[in-house]
Amino acid sequence: MELLIMINACKIASSSRVTAVIPCFPYARQDKKDKSRAPISAKLVANMLSVAGADHIITMDLHASQIQGFFDIPVDNLYAEPAVLQWIRENIAEWRNCIIVSPDAGGAKRVTSIADRLNVEFALIHKERKKANEVDRMVLVGDVKDRVAILVDDMADTCGTICHAADKLLSAGATKVYAILTHGIFSGPAISRINNAAFEAVVVTNTIPQEDKMKHCSKIQVIDISMILAEAIRRTHNGESVSYLFSHVPL
Repeated sequence: MELLIMINACKIASSSRVTAVIPCFPYARQDKKDKSRAPISAKLVANMLSVAGADHIITMDLHASQIQGFFDIPVDNLYAEPAVLQWIRENIAEWRNCIIVSPDAGGAKRVTSIADRLNVEFALIHKERKKANEVDRMVLVGDVKDRVAILVDDMADTCGTICHAADKLLSAGATKVYAILTHGIFSGPAISRINNAAFEAVVVTNTIPQEDKMKHCSKIQVIDISMILAEAIRRTHNGESVSYLFSHVPL
């Protein structure tokens, strides 16, 4: 609501262009009717932003890229991937012998892209859900024996999935397990689950502020993506191409 009111305030003060920078898009997981009589909240948010008067949206790692199609205005969906690749190369000594793992089939595309850029293999975990945010059983597809496993996902909420996945990987013979996530929501039992799980580190970007969470959990490390957003803002403001940021970290 604050964002919508500010957009509206700028609009009626006759600004020439209003760009909304939304690092973590709200209600992004509710992008389709998963059962009858369910709302499509992401579409509603898109409509509200457009009606309030936004001319351009800059966001990061949308849960589903199709959300860009909910808007009739330009949407720049930036990727945390270049920053993630840089973090892996700088902080994981044995990254050449790692395997990138997706904790669900939906993230397979993101994982294969990272694995290609690092020239390593990837694995998938297939999960079956009984309820919306509780996982029932998991099946690992791929060989992680004697390798460093890096779980990559776009968001972690209660962390049930990634903690289950970490146990699965260790029981399948992985030497260490890291988790790298774009949006760390960490609601409910998430922090205690991470503390009890066997992660070397849980790496999140600061699309959502993480200072409080880091106090309660020493495993959480943060990749700062403010530079990526700042460069995207500068480029769109000056009418330059943003696509450079899809594969490079701004210096």
